[in-house]
Amino acid sequence: MTCEPVDVLIIGAGASGAAIAWSLLETRMRILCLEQGRHLPHSEFPSRRDDYELARYGDFSCDPNVRKNPQDYPINVDDSCIAPVNWNGVGGSTVNFLGHWPRMKPSDFRSRTLDGVGEDWPVDYTTLEPFFAMNDRNTGVSGLPGNPAYPDYAPELPPIPIGTLGQTLAKGFNALGWHWWPSDVAILSKDHDGRQKCVNAGTCDLGCAAGAKGGTNFTFWPMLERAGVELRTESRVREILIDPVSGLATGVLYHGADGQLHRQEAELVILACNGIGTPRLLLNSTSAQFPDGLANRSGLVGRNLMFHPLTGVSGVFDRPMKGHEGPMACAILSQQFYESDASRGFLRGYGLHSGRSTTPMTFALGGYGIDRPIPWGDAHRDIMDNIYPNLASLTVVAEDLPEEENRVTLDPELTDSDGIPAPKITYRLGENSRRMLEHGKARATEVLLAAGARQILSKSEDEVWWRAGWHQLGTCRMGNDPDSSVVNSWGRSHDVRNLFIVDGSIFVTAGAVNPTSTIQALALYIGDRIKTNIATLFD
Repeated sequence: MTCEPVDVLIIGAGASGAAIAWSLLETRMRILCLEQGRHLPHSEFPSRRDDYELARYGDFSCDPNVRKNPQDYPINVDDSCIAPVNWNGVGGSTVNFLGHWPRMKPSDFRSRTLDGVGEDWPVDYTTLEPFFAMNDRNTGVSGLPGNPAYPDYAPELPPIPIGTLGQTLAKGFNALGWHWWPSDVAILSKDHDGRQKCVNAGTCDLGCAAGAKGGTNFTFWPMLERAGVELRTESRVREILIDPVSGLATGVLYHGADGQLHRQEAELVILACNGIGTPRLLLNSTSAQFPDGLANRSGLVGRNLMFHPLTGVSGVFDRPMKGHEGPMACAILSQQFYESDASRGFLRGYGLHSGRSTTPMTFALGGYGIDRPIPWGDAHRDIMDNIYPNLASLTVVAEDLPEEENRVTLDPELTDSDGIPAPKITYRLGENSRRMLEHGKARATEVLLAAGARQILSKSEDEVWWRAGWHQLGTCRMGNDPDSSVVNSWGRSHDVRNLFIVDGSIFVTAGAVNPTSTIQALALYIGDRIKTNIATLFD
């Protein structure tokens, strides 16, 4: 079935797809967004259920290999020490992300010049700064102005209270003379723009029932639907079609909610499918012009996959830390060890994030990315009575350097429910990251002891957390040279002039912060470049 053509076709209704759709509203072009998942009403969020904790291990797991919902695609992770995680539906992974909202830092865009590793971006922090600010206004960001680790900017809303846990850890950082700051968060500390402030339920990853968390299902999408953007859910794109004469993208084939294969034509095609889904779709879109995958003349589609390798350390204190009160991941952040210092034995750096505690059942089952339940019997009771309430933790969030061997390919056998080849992840932890994580664990231990911890617990015996692939970056990197990048400095494919990519796959380096703020700023920047160049867009 062939559908009526549109001007702009966006594939993916998550963070970047929603942001660029909003940016392009003023063009008055007809915009259609295809999303493989549902538009889940907040009444169906697990955070509204009495048995909400069970959802983390079933239908609302962050891992599609656990969820196995019709809209999910399996991911072969046999050759990876980190499993990619995501959520499919309107809002994408902003539905179950934790709302941590740091920006990438100026040095992150110049790692080759400053440190001789990675590559410099074709854009910089100064260029993106107005788009960071624009995105913060749309999202609703809480934070404290004046962070000395950044160029000056001011979040619109006051910071989320850091609580007993944050105050305790801050004393440890102060005792050592190390940087810390209340986390910027995409969570409302006050009622804002018709949305309710945070109610401190601690169920951020299970869909924010209050609407306080800045998922695009609550921020951009209500604006987009009011403006007439067409949203077609349960629509899984199979491949992008190319005209053999002009070399332009003509549209897509997609499996609709009716179970039929549809053809959707468009003048402009924009991919917003994350760092796994975008290379998967390009690699599956083969033709005589692109036998190795669409827009892949450089051979880099799927290569340079970056995560943020994570590990952590916990301290047991003599009084309750009240870690279950408030948003899950957002208390304080230290960037004392963010910038390169070669004397540490590695290049680039990491952040020390203080998140609050998980809920009781999740803690008992091992917590995120560990999956090692605590003992049963008397030991179980002792841990839940004397350790769990008094626990404060620091997570080491390490920068991952790009390596071509870390990549996304198509699995030769595994498919999704529509028969489309599933992605296969090949990923190993680099030696630089190993040294960085060890350094981070040692510094986190120092902070916890300085804060008064009476016992130190490693959160995992493993070198890196397993189910921690929230941030999927770098697999269609941007750059000025078509031989060493997939898209140009404003997201347009070097090979296909009306094909754009706006998600985390275009990152050149990963930084050591959660990427959503930067992903959306980039999407808004690319939207601005499209509008500025509209008269000669396909030249």
